[in-house]
Amino acid sequence: MVKKADRIWLDGELIPWDEANVHVLTHTLHYGLGAFEGIRAYQRSDGRTAIFRLHDHVRRLIDSARLMTMNVPFSHEQLYEACRDTVRANGQASAYLRPIIFVGDGAMGLYAIDNPIRVAVITWEWGAYLGDEALEHGIRGKISSFARNHPNSLLSKGKINGHYVNSILAKREAMAAGYQEAIMLDHNGLISEASGENIFIVKNGIVKTPSYSSSILGGITRDTVLKICEAEGIPYEFGSFARDELYLADECFCVGTAAEVTPIRECDDRTIGNGKRGEITSVIQSTYFDVVKGSDDRWPEWLDYV
Repeated sequence: MVKKADRIWLDGELIPWDEANVHVLTHTLHYGLGAFEGIRAYQRSDGRTAIFRLHDHVRRLIDSARLMTMNVPFSHEQLYEACRDTVRANGQASAYLRPIIFVGDGAMGLYAIDNPIRVAVITWEWGAYLGDEALEHGIRGKISSFARNHPNSLLSKGKINGHYVNSILAKREAMAAGYQEAIMLDHNGLISEASGENIFIVKNGIVKTPSYSSSILGGITRDTVLKICEAEGIPYEFGSFARDELYLADECFCVGTAAEVTPIRECDDRTIGNGKRGEITSVIQSTYFDVVKGSDDRWPEWLDYV
């Protein structure tokens, strides 16, 4: 259950939470055309609240809308400030932010080119997406029977509302079978990503993840992890790999704004490595948390203080 905050930013105004409503003929509600982001604000060790990589998230939000041929009625700077204003208005020391661009009501049918493009920013308090215990002990994953969307069917680099039906089906299937996360294959039968996270494996001290040009979403947390690997001297490479390479990995973890850095201890009832959070995963995870809410200031450009 989302904990209600005081204000939501809607079409340029901060309004009371319960007044942020839309009509049932809102086009995106029916057809799924829209773009959104998941962003986190953390209270750091000095007591200040910083939104993590806000400019990068706003840039991807606008890019996603552009992929969907949606003309956003607000500039990058306006959306950037809207996010900061909403966290500030709700007095939240830490928060999850959900900016969303959607097609309003008017015409129905698939075209509806003249319907208004609307924008909202919602913030709420949200803990570890996959659970606090998962951050330490890892999760059980399942290779999904639902493949990741083909790049010639949908545009995988956009964080698009309707695309997530694919992820929801995979997630529900995995959870119903007793697992915590679905791991999805691409159209070639190779590992793509989890239902809402990018995937990394570790073998012989080398971190490996699918390349940006594959069917994955270009994750901002994924990019953060790669920067951490560079800074910590951890070798990494990009490349495709099949499920058996994941089974035989020494370590595996998934990353995303919501999931942060979560170990995967098991996949398809096969223990990965020693079944615990691995050494390299631990270094990356602890560094990540020190960057977002500790005292690591090596990347000040990633921290937008409220």
